[in-house]
Amino acid sequence: MKIETKIAQFNTPLHLESGRILENYEIIYETYGEINEDMSNIIVICHALSGSHHAAGRYANEAKPGWWDNFIGDGKTIDTTKYFVICTNNLGSCFGSTSPMSVPKGSSEPYRFKFPVLTISDIVKAQKRLFTSLGIDHVKAIIGGSMGGMQALCYSIEYPTFADCVIALATTAYTRPWAIALNKIAIESIRHDPAFKNGKYTKDDLLATSLPGLAIGRMAGLIAYVGPNSLNEKFGRNYAATDGLYELFGRFEVESYLEYNAYNFPKIFDPLSYLYICKTMNIFDAARGSDKLPDSLAKVKSKLHLISFSDDVLFFPDEMEEIYNIMIELGKKDLVTYKMVQSQHGHDSFLVEVDKFKDYITELLEEKQ
Repeated sequence: MKIETKIAQFNTPLHLESGRILENYEIIYETYGEINEDMSNIIVICHALSGSHHAAGRYANEAKPGWWDNFIGDGKTIDTTKYFVICTNNLGSCFGSTSPMSVPKGSSEPYRFKFPVLTISDIVKAQKRLFTSLGIDHVKAIIGGSMGGMQALCYSIEYPTFADCVIALATTAYTRPWAIALNKIAIESIRHDPAFKNGKYTKDDLLATSLPGLAIGRMAGLIAYVGPNSLNEKFGRNYAATDGLYELFGRFEVESYLEYNAYNFPKIFDPLSYLYICKTMNIFDAARGSDKLPDSLAKVKSKLHLISFSDDVLFFPDEMEEIYNIMIELGKKDLVTYKMVQSQHGHDSFLVEVDKFKDYITELLEEKQ
């Protein structure tokens, strides 16, 4: 599989939904495969909260491959011998695109809290500008899960002729109180952690002492992402072999799992980026700028394929079914499909249980649906 990683610089101001402006910014992106002669094989991949542009393949020094490596690659569902795949790192993320810890031109200090709050529409607008600069004015498909699914929905509404089809997995048309409440745990944990230093921390601080607040917030997220079925299957009521049952801080295996994953997270993910991305997800509403969701969905012109997961406890299946039902009520039955996958890994099923929907995705891309 041919993999290329590049950085695009933009000096034309990006006008944001908030009224603020990013005077200049960078987007790092990764591509897989090659564009065919008529540019009809391009697929855009949109990533979730903690994802990045590195969706597939493995660098020489990496312990793990890209976050959707079981889905994208030569001979895989998104077959890079057939398709040219492009994945950008969202603005605001901490993996190479402009973010709160980037240093703006003319300054010696990072943006930190001076960085603007972004919406999903802002992120998609920046991506669209990148694609235009690459000579890409139409793509075969846009595919994304969770926050990536929000972006996919945004494309279908705001750029309705850009893609032949849009495939949104494990997402929602607007963030409900349940997901906002889970994000609130992370936000408060980070803000009130002394190690956060009111946003004045350095990267060396994170490597040296980690950030317990971000770790605790990540635990709340992990519980929702993994879901009860997966936790029951993996751990049951098994107790840590090294801990005594009647030790006050003795742990069940599920507690050890949360500690290990959560306390390693601050070593790779920036807390300010986490705060800003949580805000972006919290304020997402596909009806923003319209009176009602049907007003927005009425703009959809490309095929919109919705995939939910039965045990997703972050964005519940009925949230995606609502989009489908509105599309039907709008007389757009020929433009929408909905499938609920019987899953066992909660919200993360779109990453973990690819075998359960890969053939369906192949059919969608080959227009056999």
